[in-house]
Amino acid sequence: MKENVGPKFLRFVIPVIDVLTELGGSGKVSEVQDAVVEMLDIPENELEETLKSGDSRVRNQIAWARFYLLKSGYLESSQRGVWTLTEKGLKSELNDRDVYDVFKNVRETFKRNQDAKQVNEEDKQIIEDEETIEVSNYRKDLLNLLQSLPPEGFERICQRLLRESGFQQVKVTGKTGDGGIDGHGILEINPLVSFKVVFQCKRYRGAVSTSHVRDFRGAMMGRADKGIIMTTGSFTLDAKREAVRDSVPPIELVDGEKMIDMFENIELGLMPKTVYELDDDFFEEFK
Repeated sequence: MKENVGPKFLRFVIPVIDVLTELGGSGKVSEVQDAVVEMLDIPENELEETLKSGDSRVRNQIAWARFYLLKSGYLESSQRGVWTLTEKGLKSELNDRDVYDVFKNVRETFKRNQDAKQVNEEDKQIIEDEETIEVSNYRKDLLNLLQSLPPEGFERICQRLLRESGFQQVKVTGKTGDGGIDGHGILEINPLVSFKVVFQCKRYRGAVSTSHVRDFRGAMMGRADKGIIMTTGSFTLDAKREAVRDSVPPIELVDGEKMIDMFENIELGLMPKTVYELDDDFFEEFK
């Protein structure tokens, strides 16, 4: 019988390190999460479980694993959307007992800092609630706002997002019974090469399934060179595989996280501001 197994998210700590090692030391968030899910062969019914916020429980737990690895020095806080192993992470050979020790040590550090009133808001949350780890507020707020829009409003904002991202002649069809196609546009690669693109907009809190991808591809056949499905939710692993299956037109999948990234990159509906926080490691040598 195992003792001190700790929270369920600890099962993802070693796989996160293993996946990042296989990827050469770093990887995009969705890339790492998908690889961890595939490595552990997590069943689809478990992947579909969500928290009250609508976020995937499994992906939330993987985010917690990353958080503890970051706080214990195995990962570094690099550019947004990329997880990177430190030298310590690259050389690590953790076993289950080591993982639990990492968990205990980080927790004890949080509690000591809290007692000394040195804990920041992010650390305070991890002590109070180990069920959810929230994305930064503005990303969560933007996603909630998009999910609350009426269907036509969401279609129009997707239209605007595509226009601002370089697409031309983007139109929302607004037709029902059109096989799920909500609009179309032109993506010009250069003056001599362009692609006709059709897109679908889904205000989801859950995951878009394989059948949706297949149905959309069927609707776009003979009408466009490429398809895009944009959702405020996520996509199942099988849906992602179906989107890039050989011998069929490719479909680009834009989930909620990627959509927020697009809003950030073009600063659409977002006002940037600079925020500073103390780098405790820098000041350590002067103490």
